[in-house]
Amino acid sequence: MNDAQVVDAPDNTETRTVQPGITRQSSAPEKKSGRALWVVAAFLTLLAIGAVITFVLRVGEKNALAKETEQLAVPNVAVVRPKPEAPQQELVLPSTLQAFTESPIYARTNGYLAKWYKDIGSQVKKGELLADIDTPEVDQELMQARAARDQAVAQVQIAKTSAQRWETLQKQDAVAQQETDERTNTLAQGQANLAAATANVRRLEQLESFKHVYAPFTGVITKRLTDIGALINAGNGGMNQELFDLAQIDPIRVYIDVPEIYAPYIHKGVSASLELAGRTDESFTGKVVRTADAIDPTTRTLRTEIDMPNGRALLFPGAFAQVHFAVNVKAPRLSVPVNTLLFRAEGTRAAVVGPDGKVQLKAVAIGRDYGAEVEILSGLDATDQLVLNPSDSLENGQVVHVAPQTGGHS
Repeated sequence: MNDAQVVDAPDNTETRTVQPGITRQSSAPEKKSGRALWVVAAFLTLLAIGAVITFVLRVGEKNALAKETEQLAVPNVAVVRPKPEAPQQELVLPSTLQAFTESPIYARTNGYLAKWYKDIGSQVKKGELLADIDTPEVDQELMQARAARDQAVAQVQIAKTSAQRWETLQKQDAVAQQETDERTNTLAQGQANLAAATANVRRLEQLESFKHVYAPFTGVITKRLTDIGALINAGNGGMNQELFDLAQIDPIRVYIDVPEIYAPYIHKGVSASLELAGRTDESFTGKVVRTADAIDPTTRTLRTEIDMPNGRALLFPGAFAQVHFAVNVKAPRLSVPVNTLLFRAEGTRAAVVGPDGKVQLKAVAIGRDYGAEVEILSGLDATDQLVLNPSDSLENGQVVHVAPQTGGHS
C-alpha cells in the first residue's frame, strides 16, 4: 500500500507527513523571514519615535531659548521716587536775560564795504554812522537816470511849445483840430515820461543813500560780521550778509517760564530780584511788567517778563539767572537725583516706569540746582518711579524690569 509514513521529529521539530514519492520542505525559513520583517518594522518604529522625540526636544529648546533671549532683551533698571521738599517762603525760577530791543543790521544796497566805524562793545546813538559801502554800479545808474530825466525835461519843453503854437494856429483856422490834438497828446506823454524819470532818480538816490549804514536806535554793538572789502548784497539773503547786531540793554528784559502750579502767585507788579553767578555782591531788583495770561499747552508754563534797570551795563543779554519772586508759595515741590534726567533736543525728560512695566518719558521743568539733586517744578508726581541712569536709547513704551530696591532716594 502507498500508505503515508509519519515520521516523528525530535522534540524541537515539527511532525511532518511524508507521502510516498513526494518530497516536502520545512517551513522554518518562512517563519525566519517573517520574524526579520518584524524586527525591521520595530527598528523603524523606534527610529521614528526617536526622531519625533528629538524634534519635540529641539522645538522646546528653541522656544526656551527664544523666551530667555526675549527676557534678556528687557533691561533691568533701578528706580527711585522723587523726594518731597518743605514749603518755601519765596519762588525761585531760572531765567534768561534778553536785550530790551535787539536788531540785526543789513545793507539795503549792493557794493563793497569801504569802512566800518563801530566794533563790538561800542555804545552808539540813534542815527550814528556805523559803516560806508562803496556802490559804483548804483552811482552809475543814478547818473544815467538823471541824464534820462534831463532828456525828458527837454522833450516836455519842446512838446509844450509845439502844443501852444498849434493851439494858436487852430484858433486862426490855420491848422486842423486833429493836428492840434496830436501836439497836446505828445505834451501829455512827455510829462508822463518826465514823471517816470523823476521817480526813477528818486529811487536810485534813496538806494544810494543806503551806502551809509546808520544805527536805528541807541544801544551797543554786540556783533560785527563784516570787514573792509567784503562783498555786500542788499537784503538778508545768502550767507553772512548781516553787518552788525545792535542791542538796547537798558532796561533789560528777563523772561521766566513759570510752571502752571505757581501761575496763580504771579501777576503784574510782583517784586523780583536777580541772582547771577559771579555777581553775589550786586543787587538787581525789578517788577513783573506783563505775563502771557495763558498757559503754554506744550510746556504747561506761564510766560512772564520782568524789566530790570541796567544803567551800569552789568547785566548781559543771553545770561542765565535765578529769579526770586517775593511771594509765599504753598505748592508742593519735589527734588530728584540729577542722574534720573535725560537732556535731549526736545527738552529735559524723566523716564517714569508705569504699573505695566512700560517707560513713559515725561517732560519736566527744573528749578534750583542742589548739585547732586535738582528741584523739579512740574512734570512729576511724588509716586512716580524714576529710572536711575537711564540709557540714551530709552524710548516711550519700552518694557523694563524693575530691580528690587535696596534703599536710596525716598
